[in-house]
Amino acid sequence: MNASVSCSALDALDRLKAGNRAYLQSVTPTGDISPEIRRKTALEGQKPFAVVITCSDSRVIPEDLFSCGIGELFVIRVAGNVLDNHQLGSVEYAISHLGCRLVVMLGHTHCGAVDAAIHHDPDGYVKSITDEIRRAIGEERDEEKACVMNVRRGVEILRSSFPEETVLGAIYRLEDGQVEFLPEEP
Repeated sequence: MNASVSCSALDALDRLKAGNRAYLQSVTPTGDISPEIRRKTALEGQKPFAVVITCSDSRVIPEDLFSCGIGELFVIRVAGNVLDNHQLGSVEYAISHLGCRLVVMLGHTHCGAVDAAIHHDPDGYVKSITDEIRRAIGEERDEEKACVMNVRRGVEILRSSFPEETVLGAIYRLEDGQVEFLPEEP
């Protein structure tokens, strides 16, 4: 089943950038979470304009940092913003059934999962996350560079899985709220 496209990837990117600019100036969330939009999306369904894969970190709230409300973003959260078949299946759903044409892999500064991959040797279920991050960062010890490398690995996986879609990497800076979209690698 192919859904109609909600908007182009370029229009979606423009909306995200404008939303982040609004977020940087706001003191309270600006996305629509009204009873009316809740009823509307319950009756008419969701029509997100972009997919955002990001970390589970409680300080990273994509709807707020892009000034979006209910039904505007399809958000997938997992510690360290790593990918496996579950996340890829969710992206596939958003593309094929909801019409999303922009997929953003969003990492962030001061990521605990990246820190754990660099400085610790966790066991249990967390190990699957840190192992994936280690595959992305190799021997890198600078946390900010490692965050970027982890995002770029996610972008690479997404582009190979969904070659027809626009996939971008970005870093959310906890310090100041800025979302920096990463330039394409040469």
